Amino acid sequence: MNQKLQQEVLRNFNFLPDNSLVRLPTLMALYGLSKSTILREIKRGNLPKPIHLSLRTTAWKVKDIRGNLDSKSDARETEIEE
Repeated sequence: MNQKLQQEVLRNFNFLPDNSLVRLPTLMALYGLSKSTILREIKRGNLPKPIHLSLRTTAWKVKDIRGNLDSKSDARETEIEE
């Protein structure tokens, strides 16, 4: 994903409704991870599982991604306080 598109994704993510779906490049921009790392973290249970829209198309619920990002943020804050 080019840098300009990545900045736009990050800037607009908060305005998406919870019932929206996002694709892999958006997750890559939000988490700053490569495709292979994201898929590995899904298998480990550290990231939400995608929804299969068709045989070759997957997407993630914005609500699930926000929940995951919030839980990581909360865990980091708890770690800092201790």
